[in-house]
Amino acid sequence: MQPENRQERLKNKSVFISCIVPVYNEAANIESFFKQLHSFLASHADKFEIIVVDDGSRDDTVQKVRDLPKHYSLKLICLSRNFGKETALTAGLEHCSGEVAIITDADFQHPIEVLPQFLSHWAEGYEMAYGVRKNRNNESAIKRNFANFFYWLMAKITKIEIPHNAGDFRLMYRKVVDAINNFQERTRFMKGLYAWIGFKRIAVPFEVQERAAGISSWGFARLTELAITGITSLSDIPLRVWGFIGFIISLISLIYAIYFMTITLIYGADLPGFPSIIVAVMFLGGVQLLSIGILGEYIARIFTEVKQRPKYIIETKYGFEK
Repeated sequence: MQPENRQERLKNKSVFISCIVPVYNEAANIESFFKQLHSFLASHADKFEIIVVDDGSRDDTVQKVRDLPKHYSLKLICLSRNFGKETALTAGLEHCSGEVAIITDADFQHPIEVLPQFLSHWAEGYEMAYGVRKNRNNESAIKRNFANFFYWLMAKITKIEIPHNAGDFRLMYRKVVDAINNFQERTRFMKGLYAWIGFKRIAVPFEVQERAAGISSWGFARLTELAITGITSLSDIPLRVWGFIGFIISLISLIYAIYFMTITLIYGADLPGFPSIIVAVMFLGGVQLLSIGILGEYIARIFTEVKQRPKYIIETKYGFEK
């Protein structure tokens, strides 16, 4: 579709917009957030849908969503348990019908005021517009350094460019959504998939807002797990690195053996050094365990994929009957 046609359709409010909102224990934010989101969508499109994906909330999030006014055009997917945000996003993308899809969180950290910029860039011909946080000042120094190291590492070991400080907050054209829905893998790193599929895209800087209510469920342990998933799903460099390390250790051992034989032939046998043996054994044992652990991460993901279990299970759906 030509940019001129997109601009005309956006001006005429004839673009069908799907907005995907994953939620987990967000009962305190539901009413105010969806009131603002509906107001925005109603002012920019005559036809839209809001797909709420509940990822096994333990509070009354589901009931709060069901109590919202019918004219909000809400559709609710309740997963049977907490599958994780990556899976919840997958469920929303696989159920959306719009010409463009917008992903945002319900905690107000993704400002609704940025959405018009997303739509404007789509009208200019971009297939994807994604939000990039301007800074991480509201995070701890450990978390900031960890994030910086992760993006640096991914840039070094992968062949794709994952935008620094970009998250799930974005707009995608229909063909981008269809491309993502073609992925069959169970263990997902969505930021990597967004980058892997390509297409014409543009970054939109924004200030991350404070949560309106509640606390984030993304602790350091979950972020670490997600980082490992990203590395193992997008790169085989860790496997190759340990093959290289094994070669280096073998080469050093060969050089040392030649040196030891030479010294023995010239000066005769010497008393073996017990400490050096212990250090060598412990060093090689640690290297072997570490390499086995890295190999195990890849095997575990192969194990998950070959079982061919469904990516998620839906307990109930509301609003899809039309």
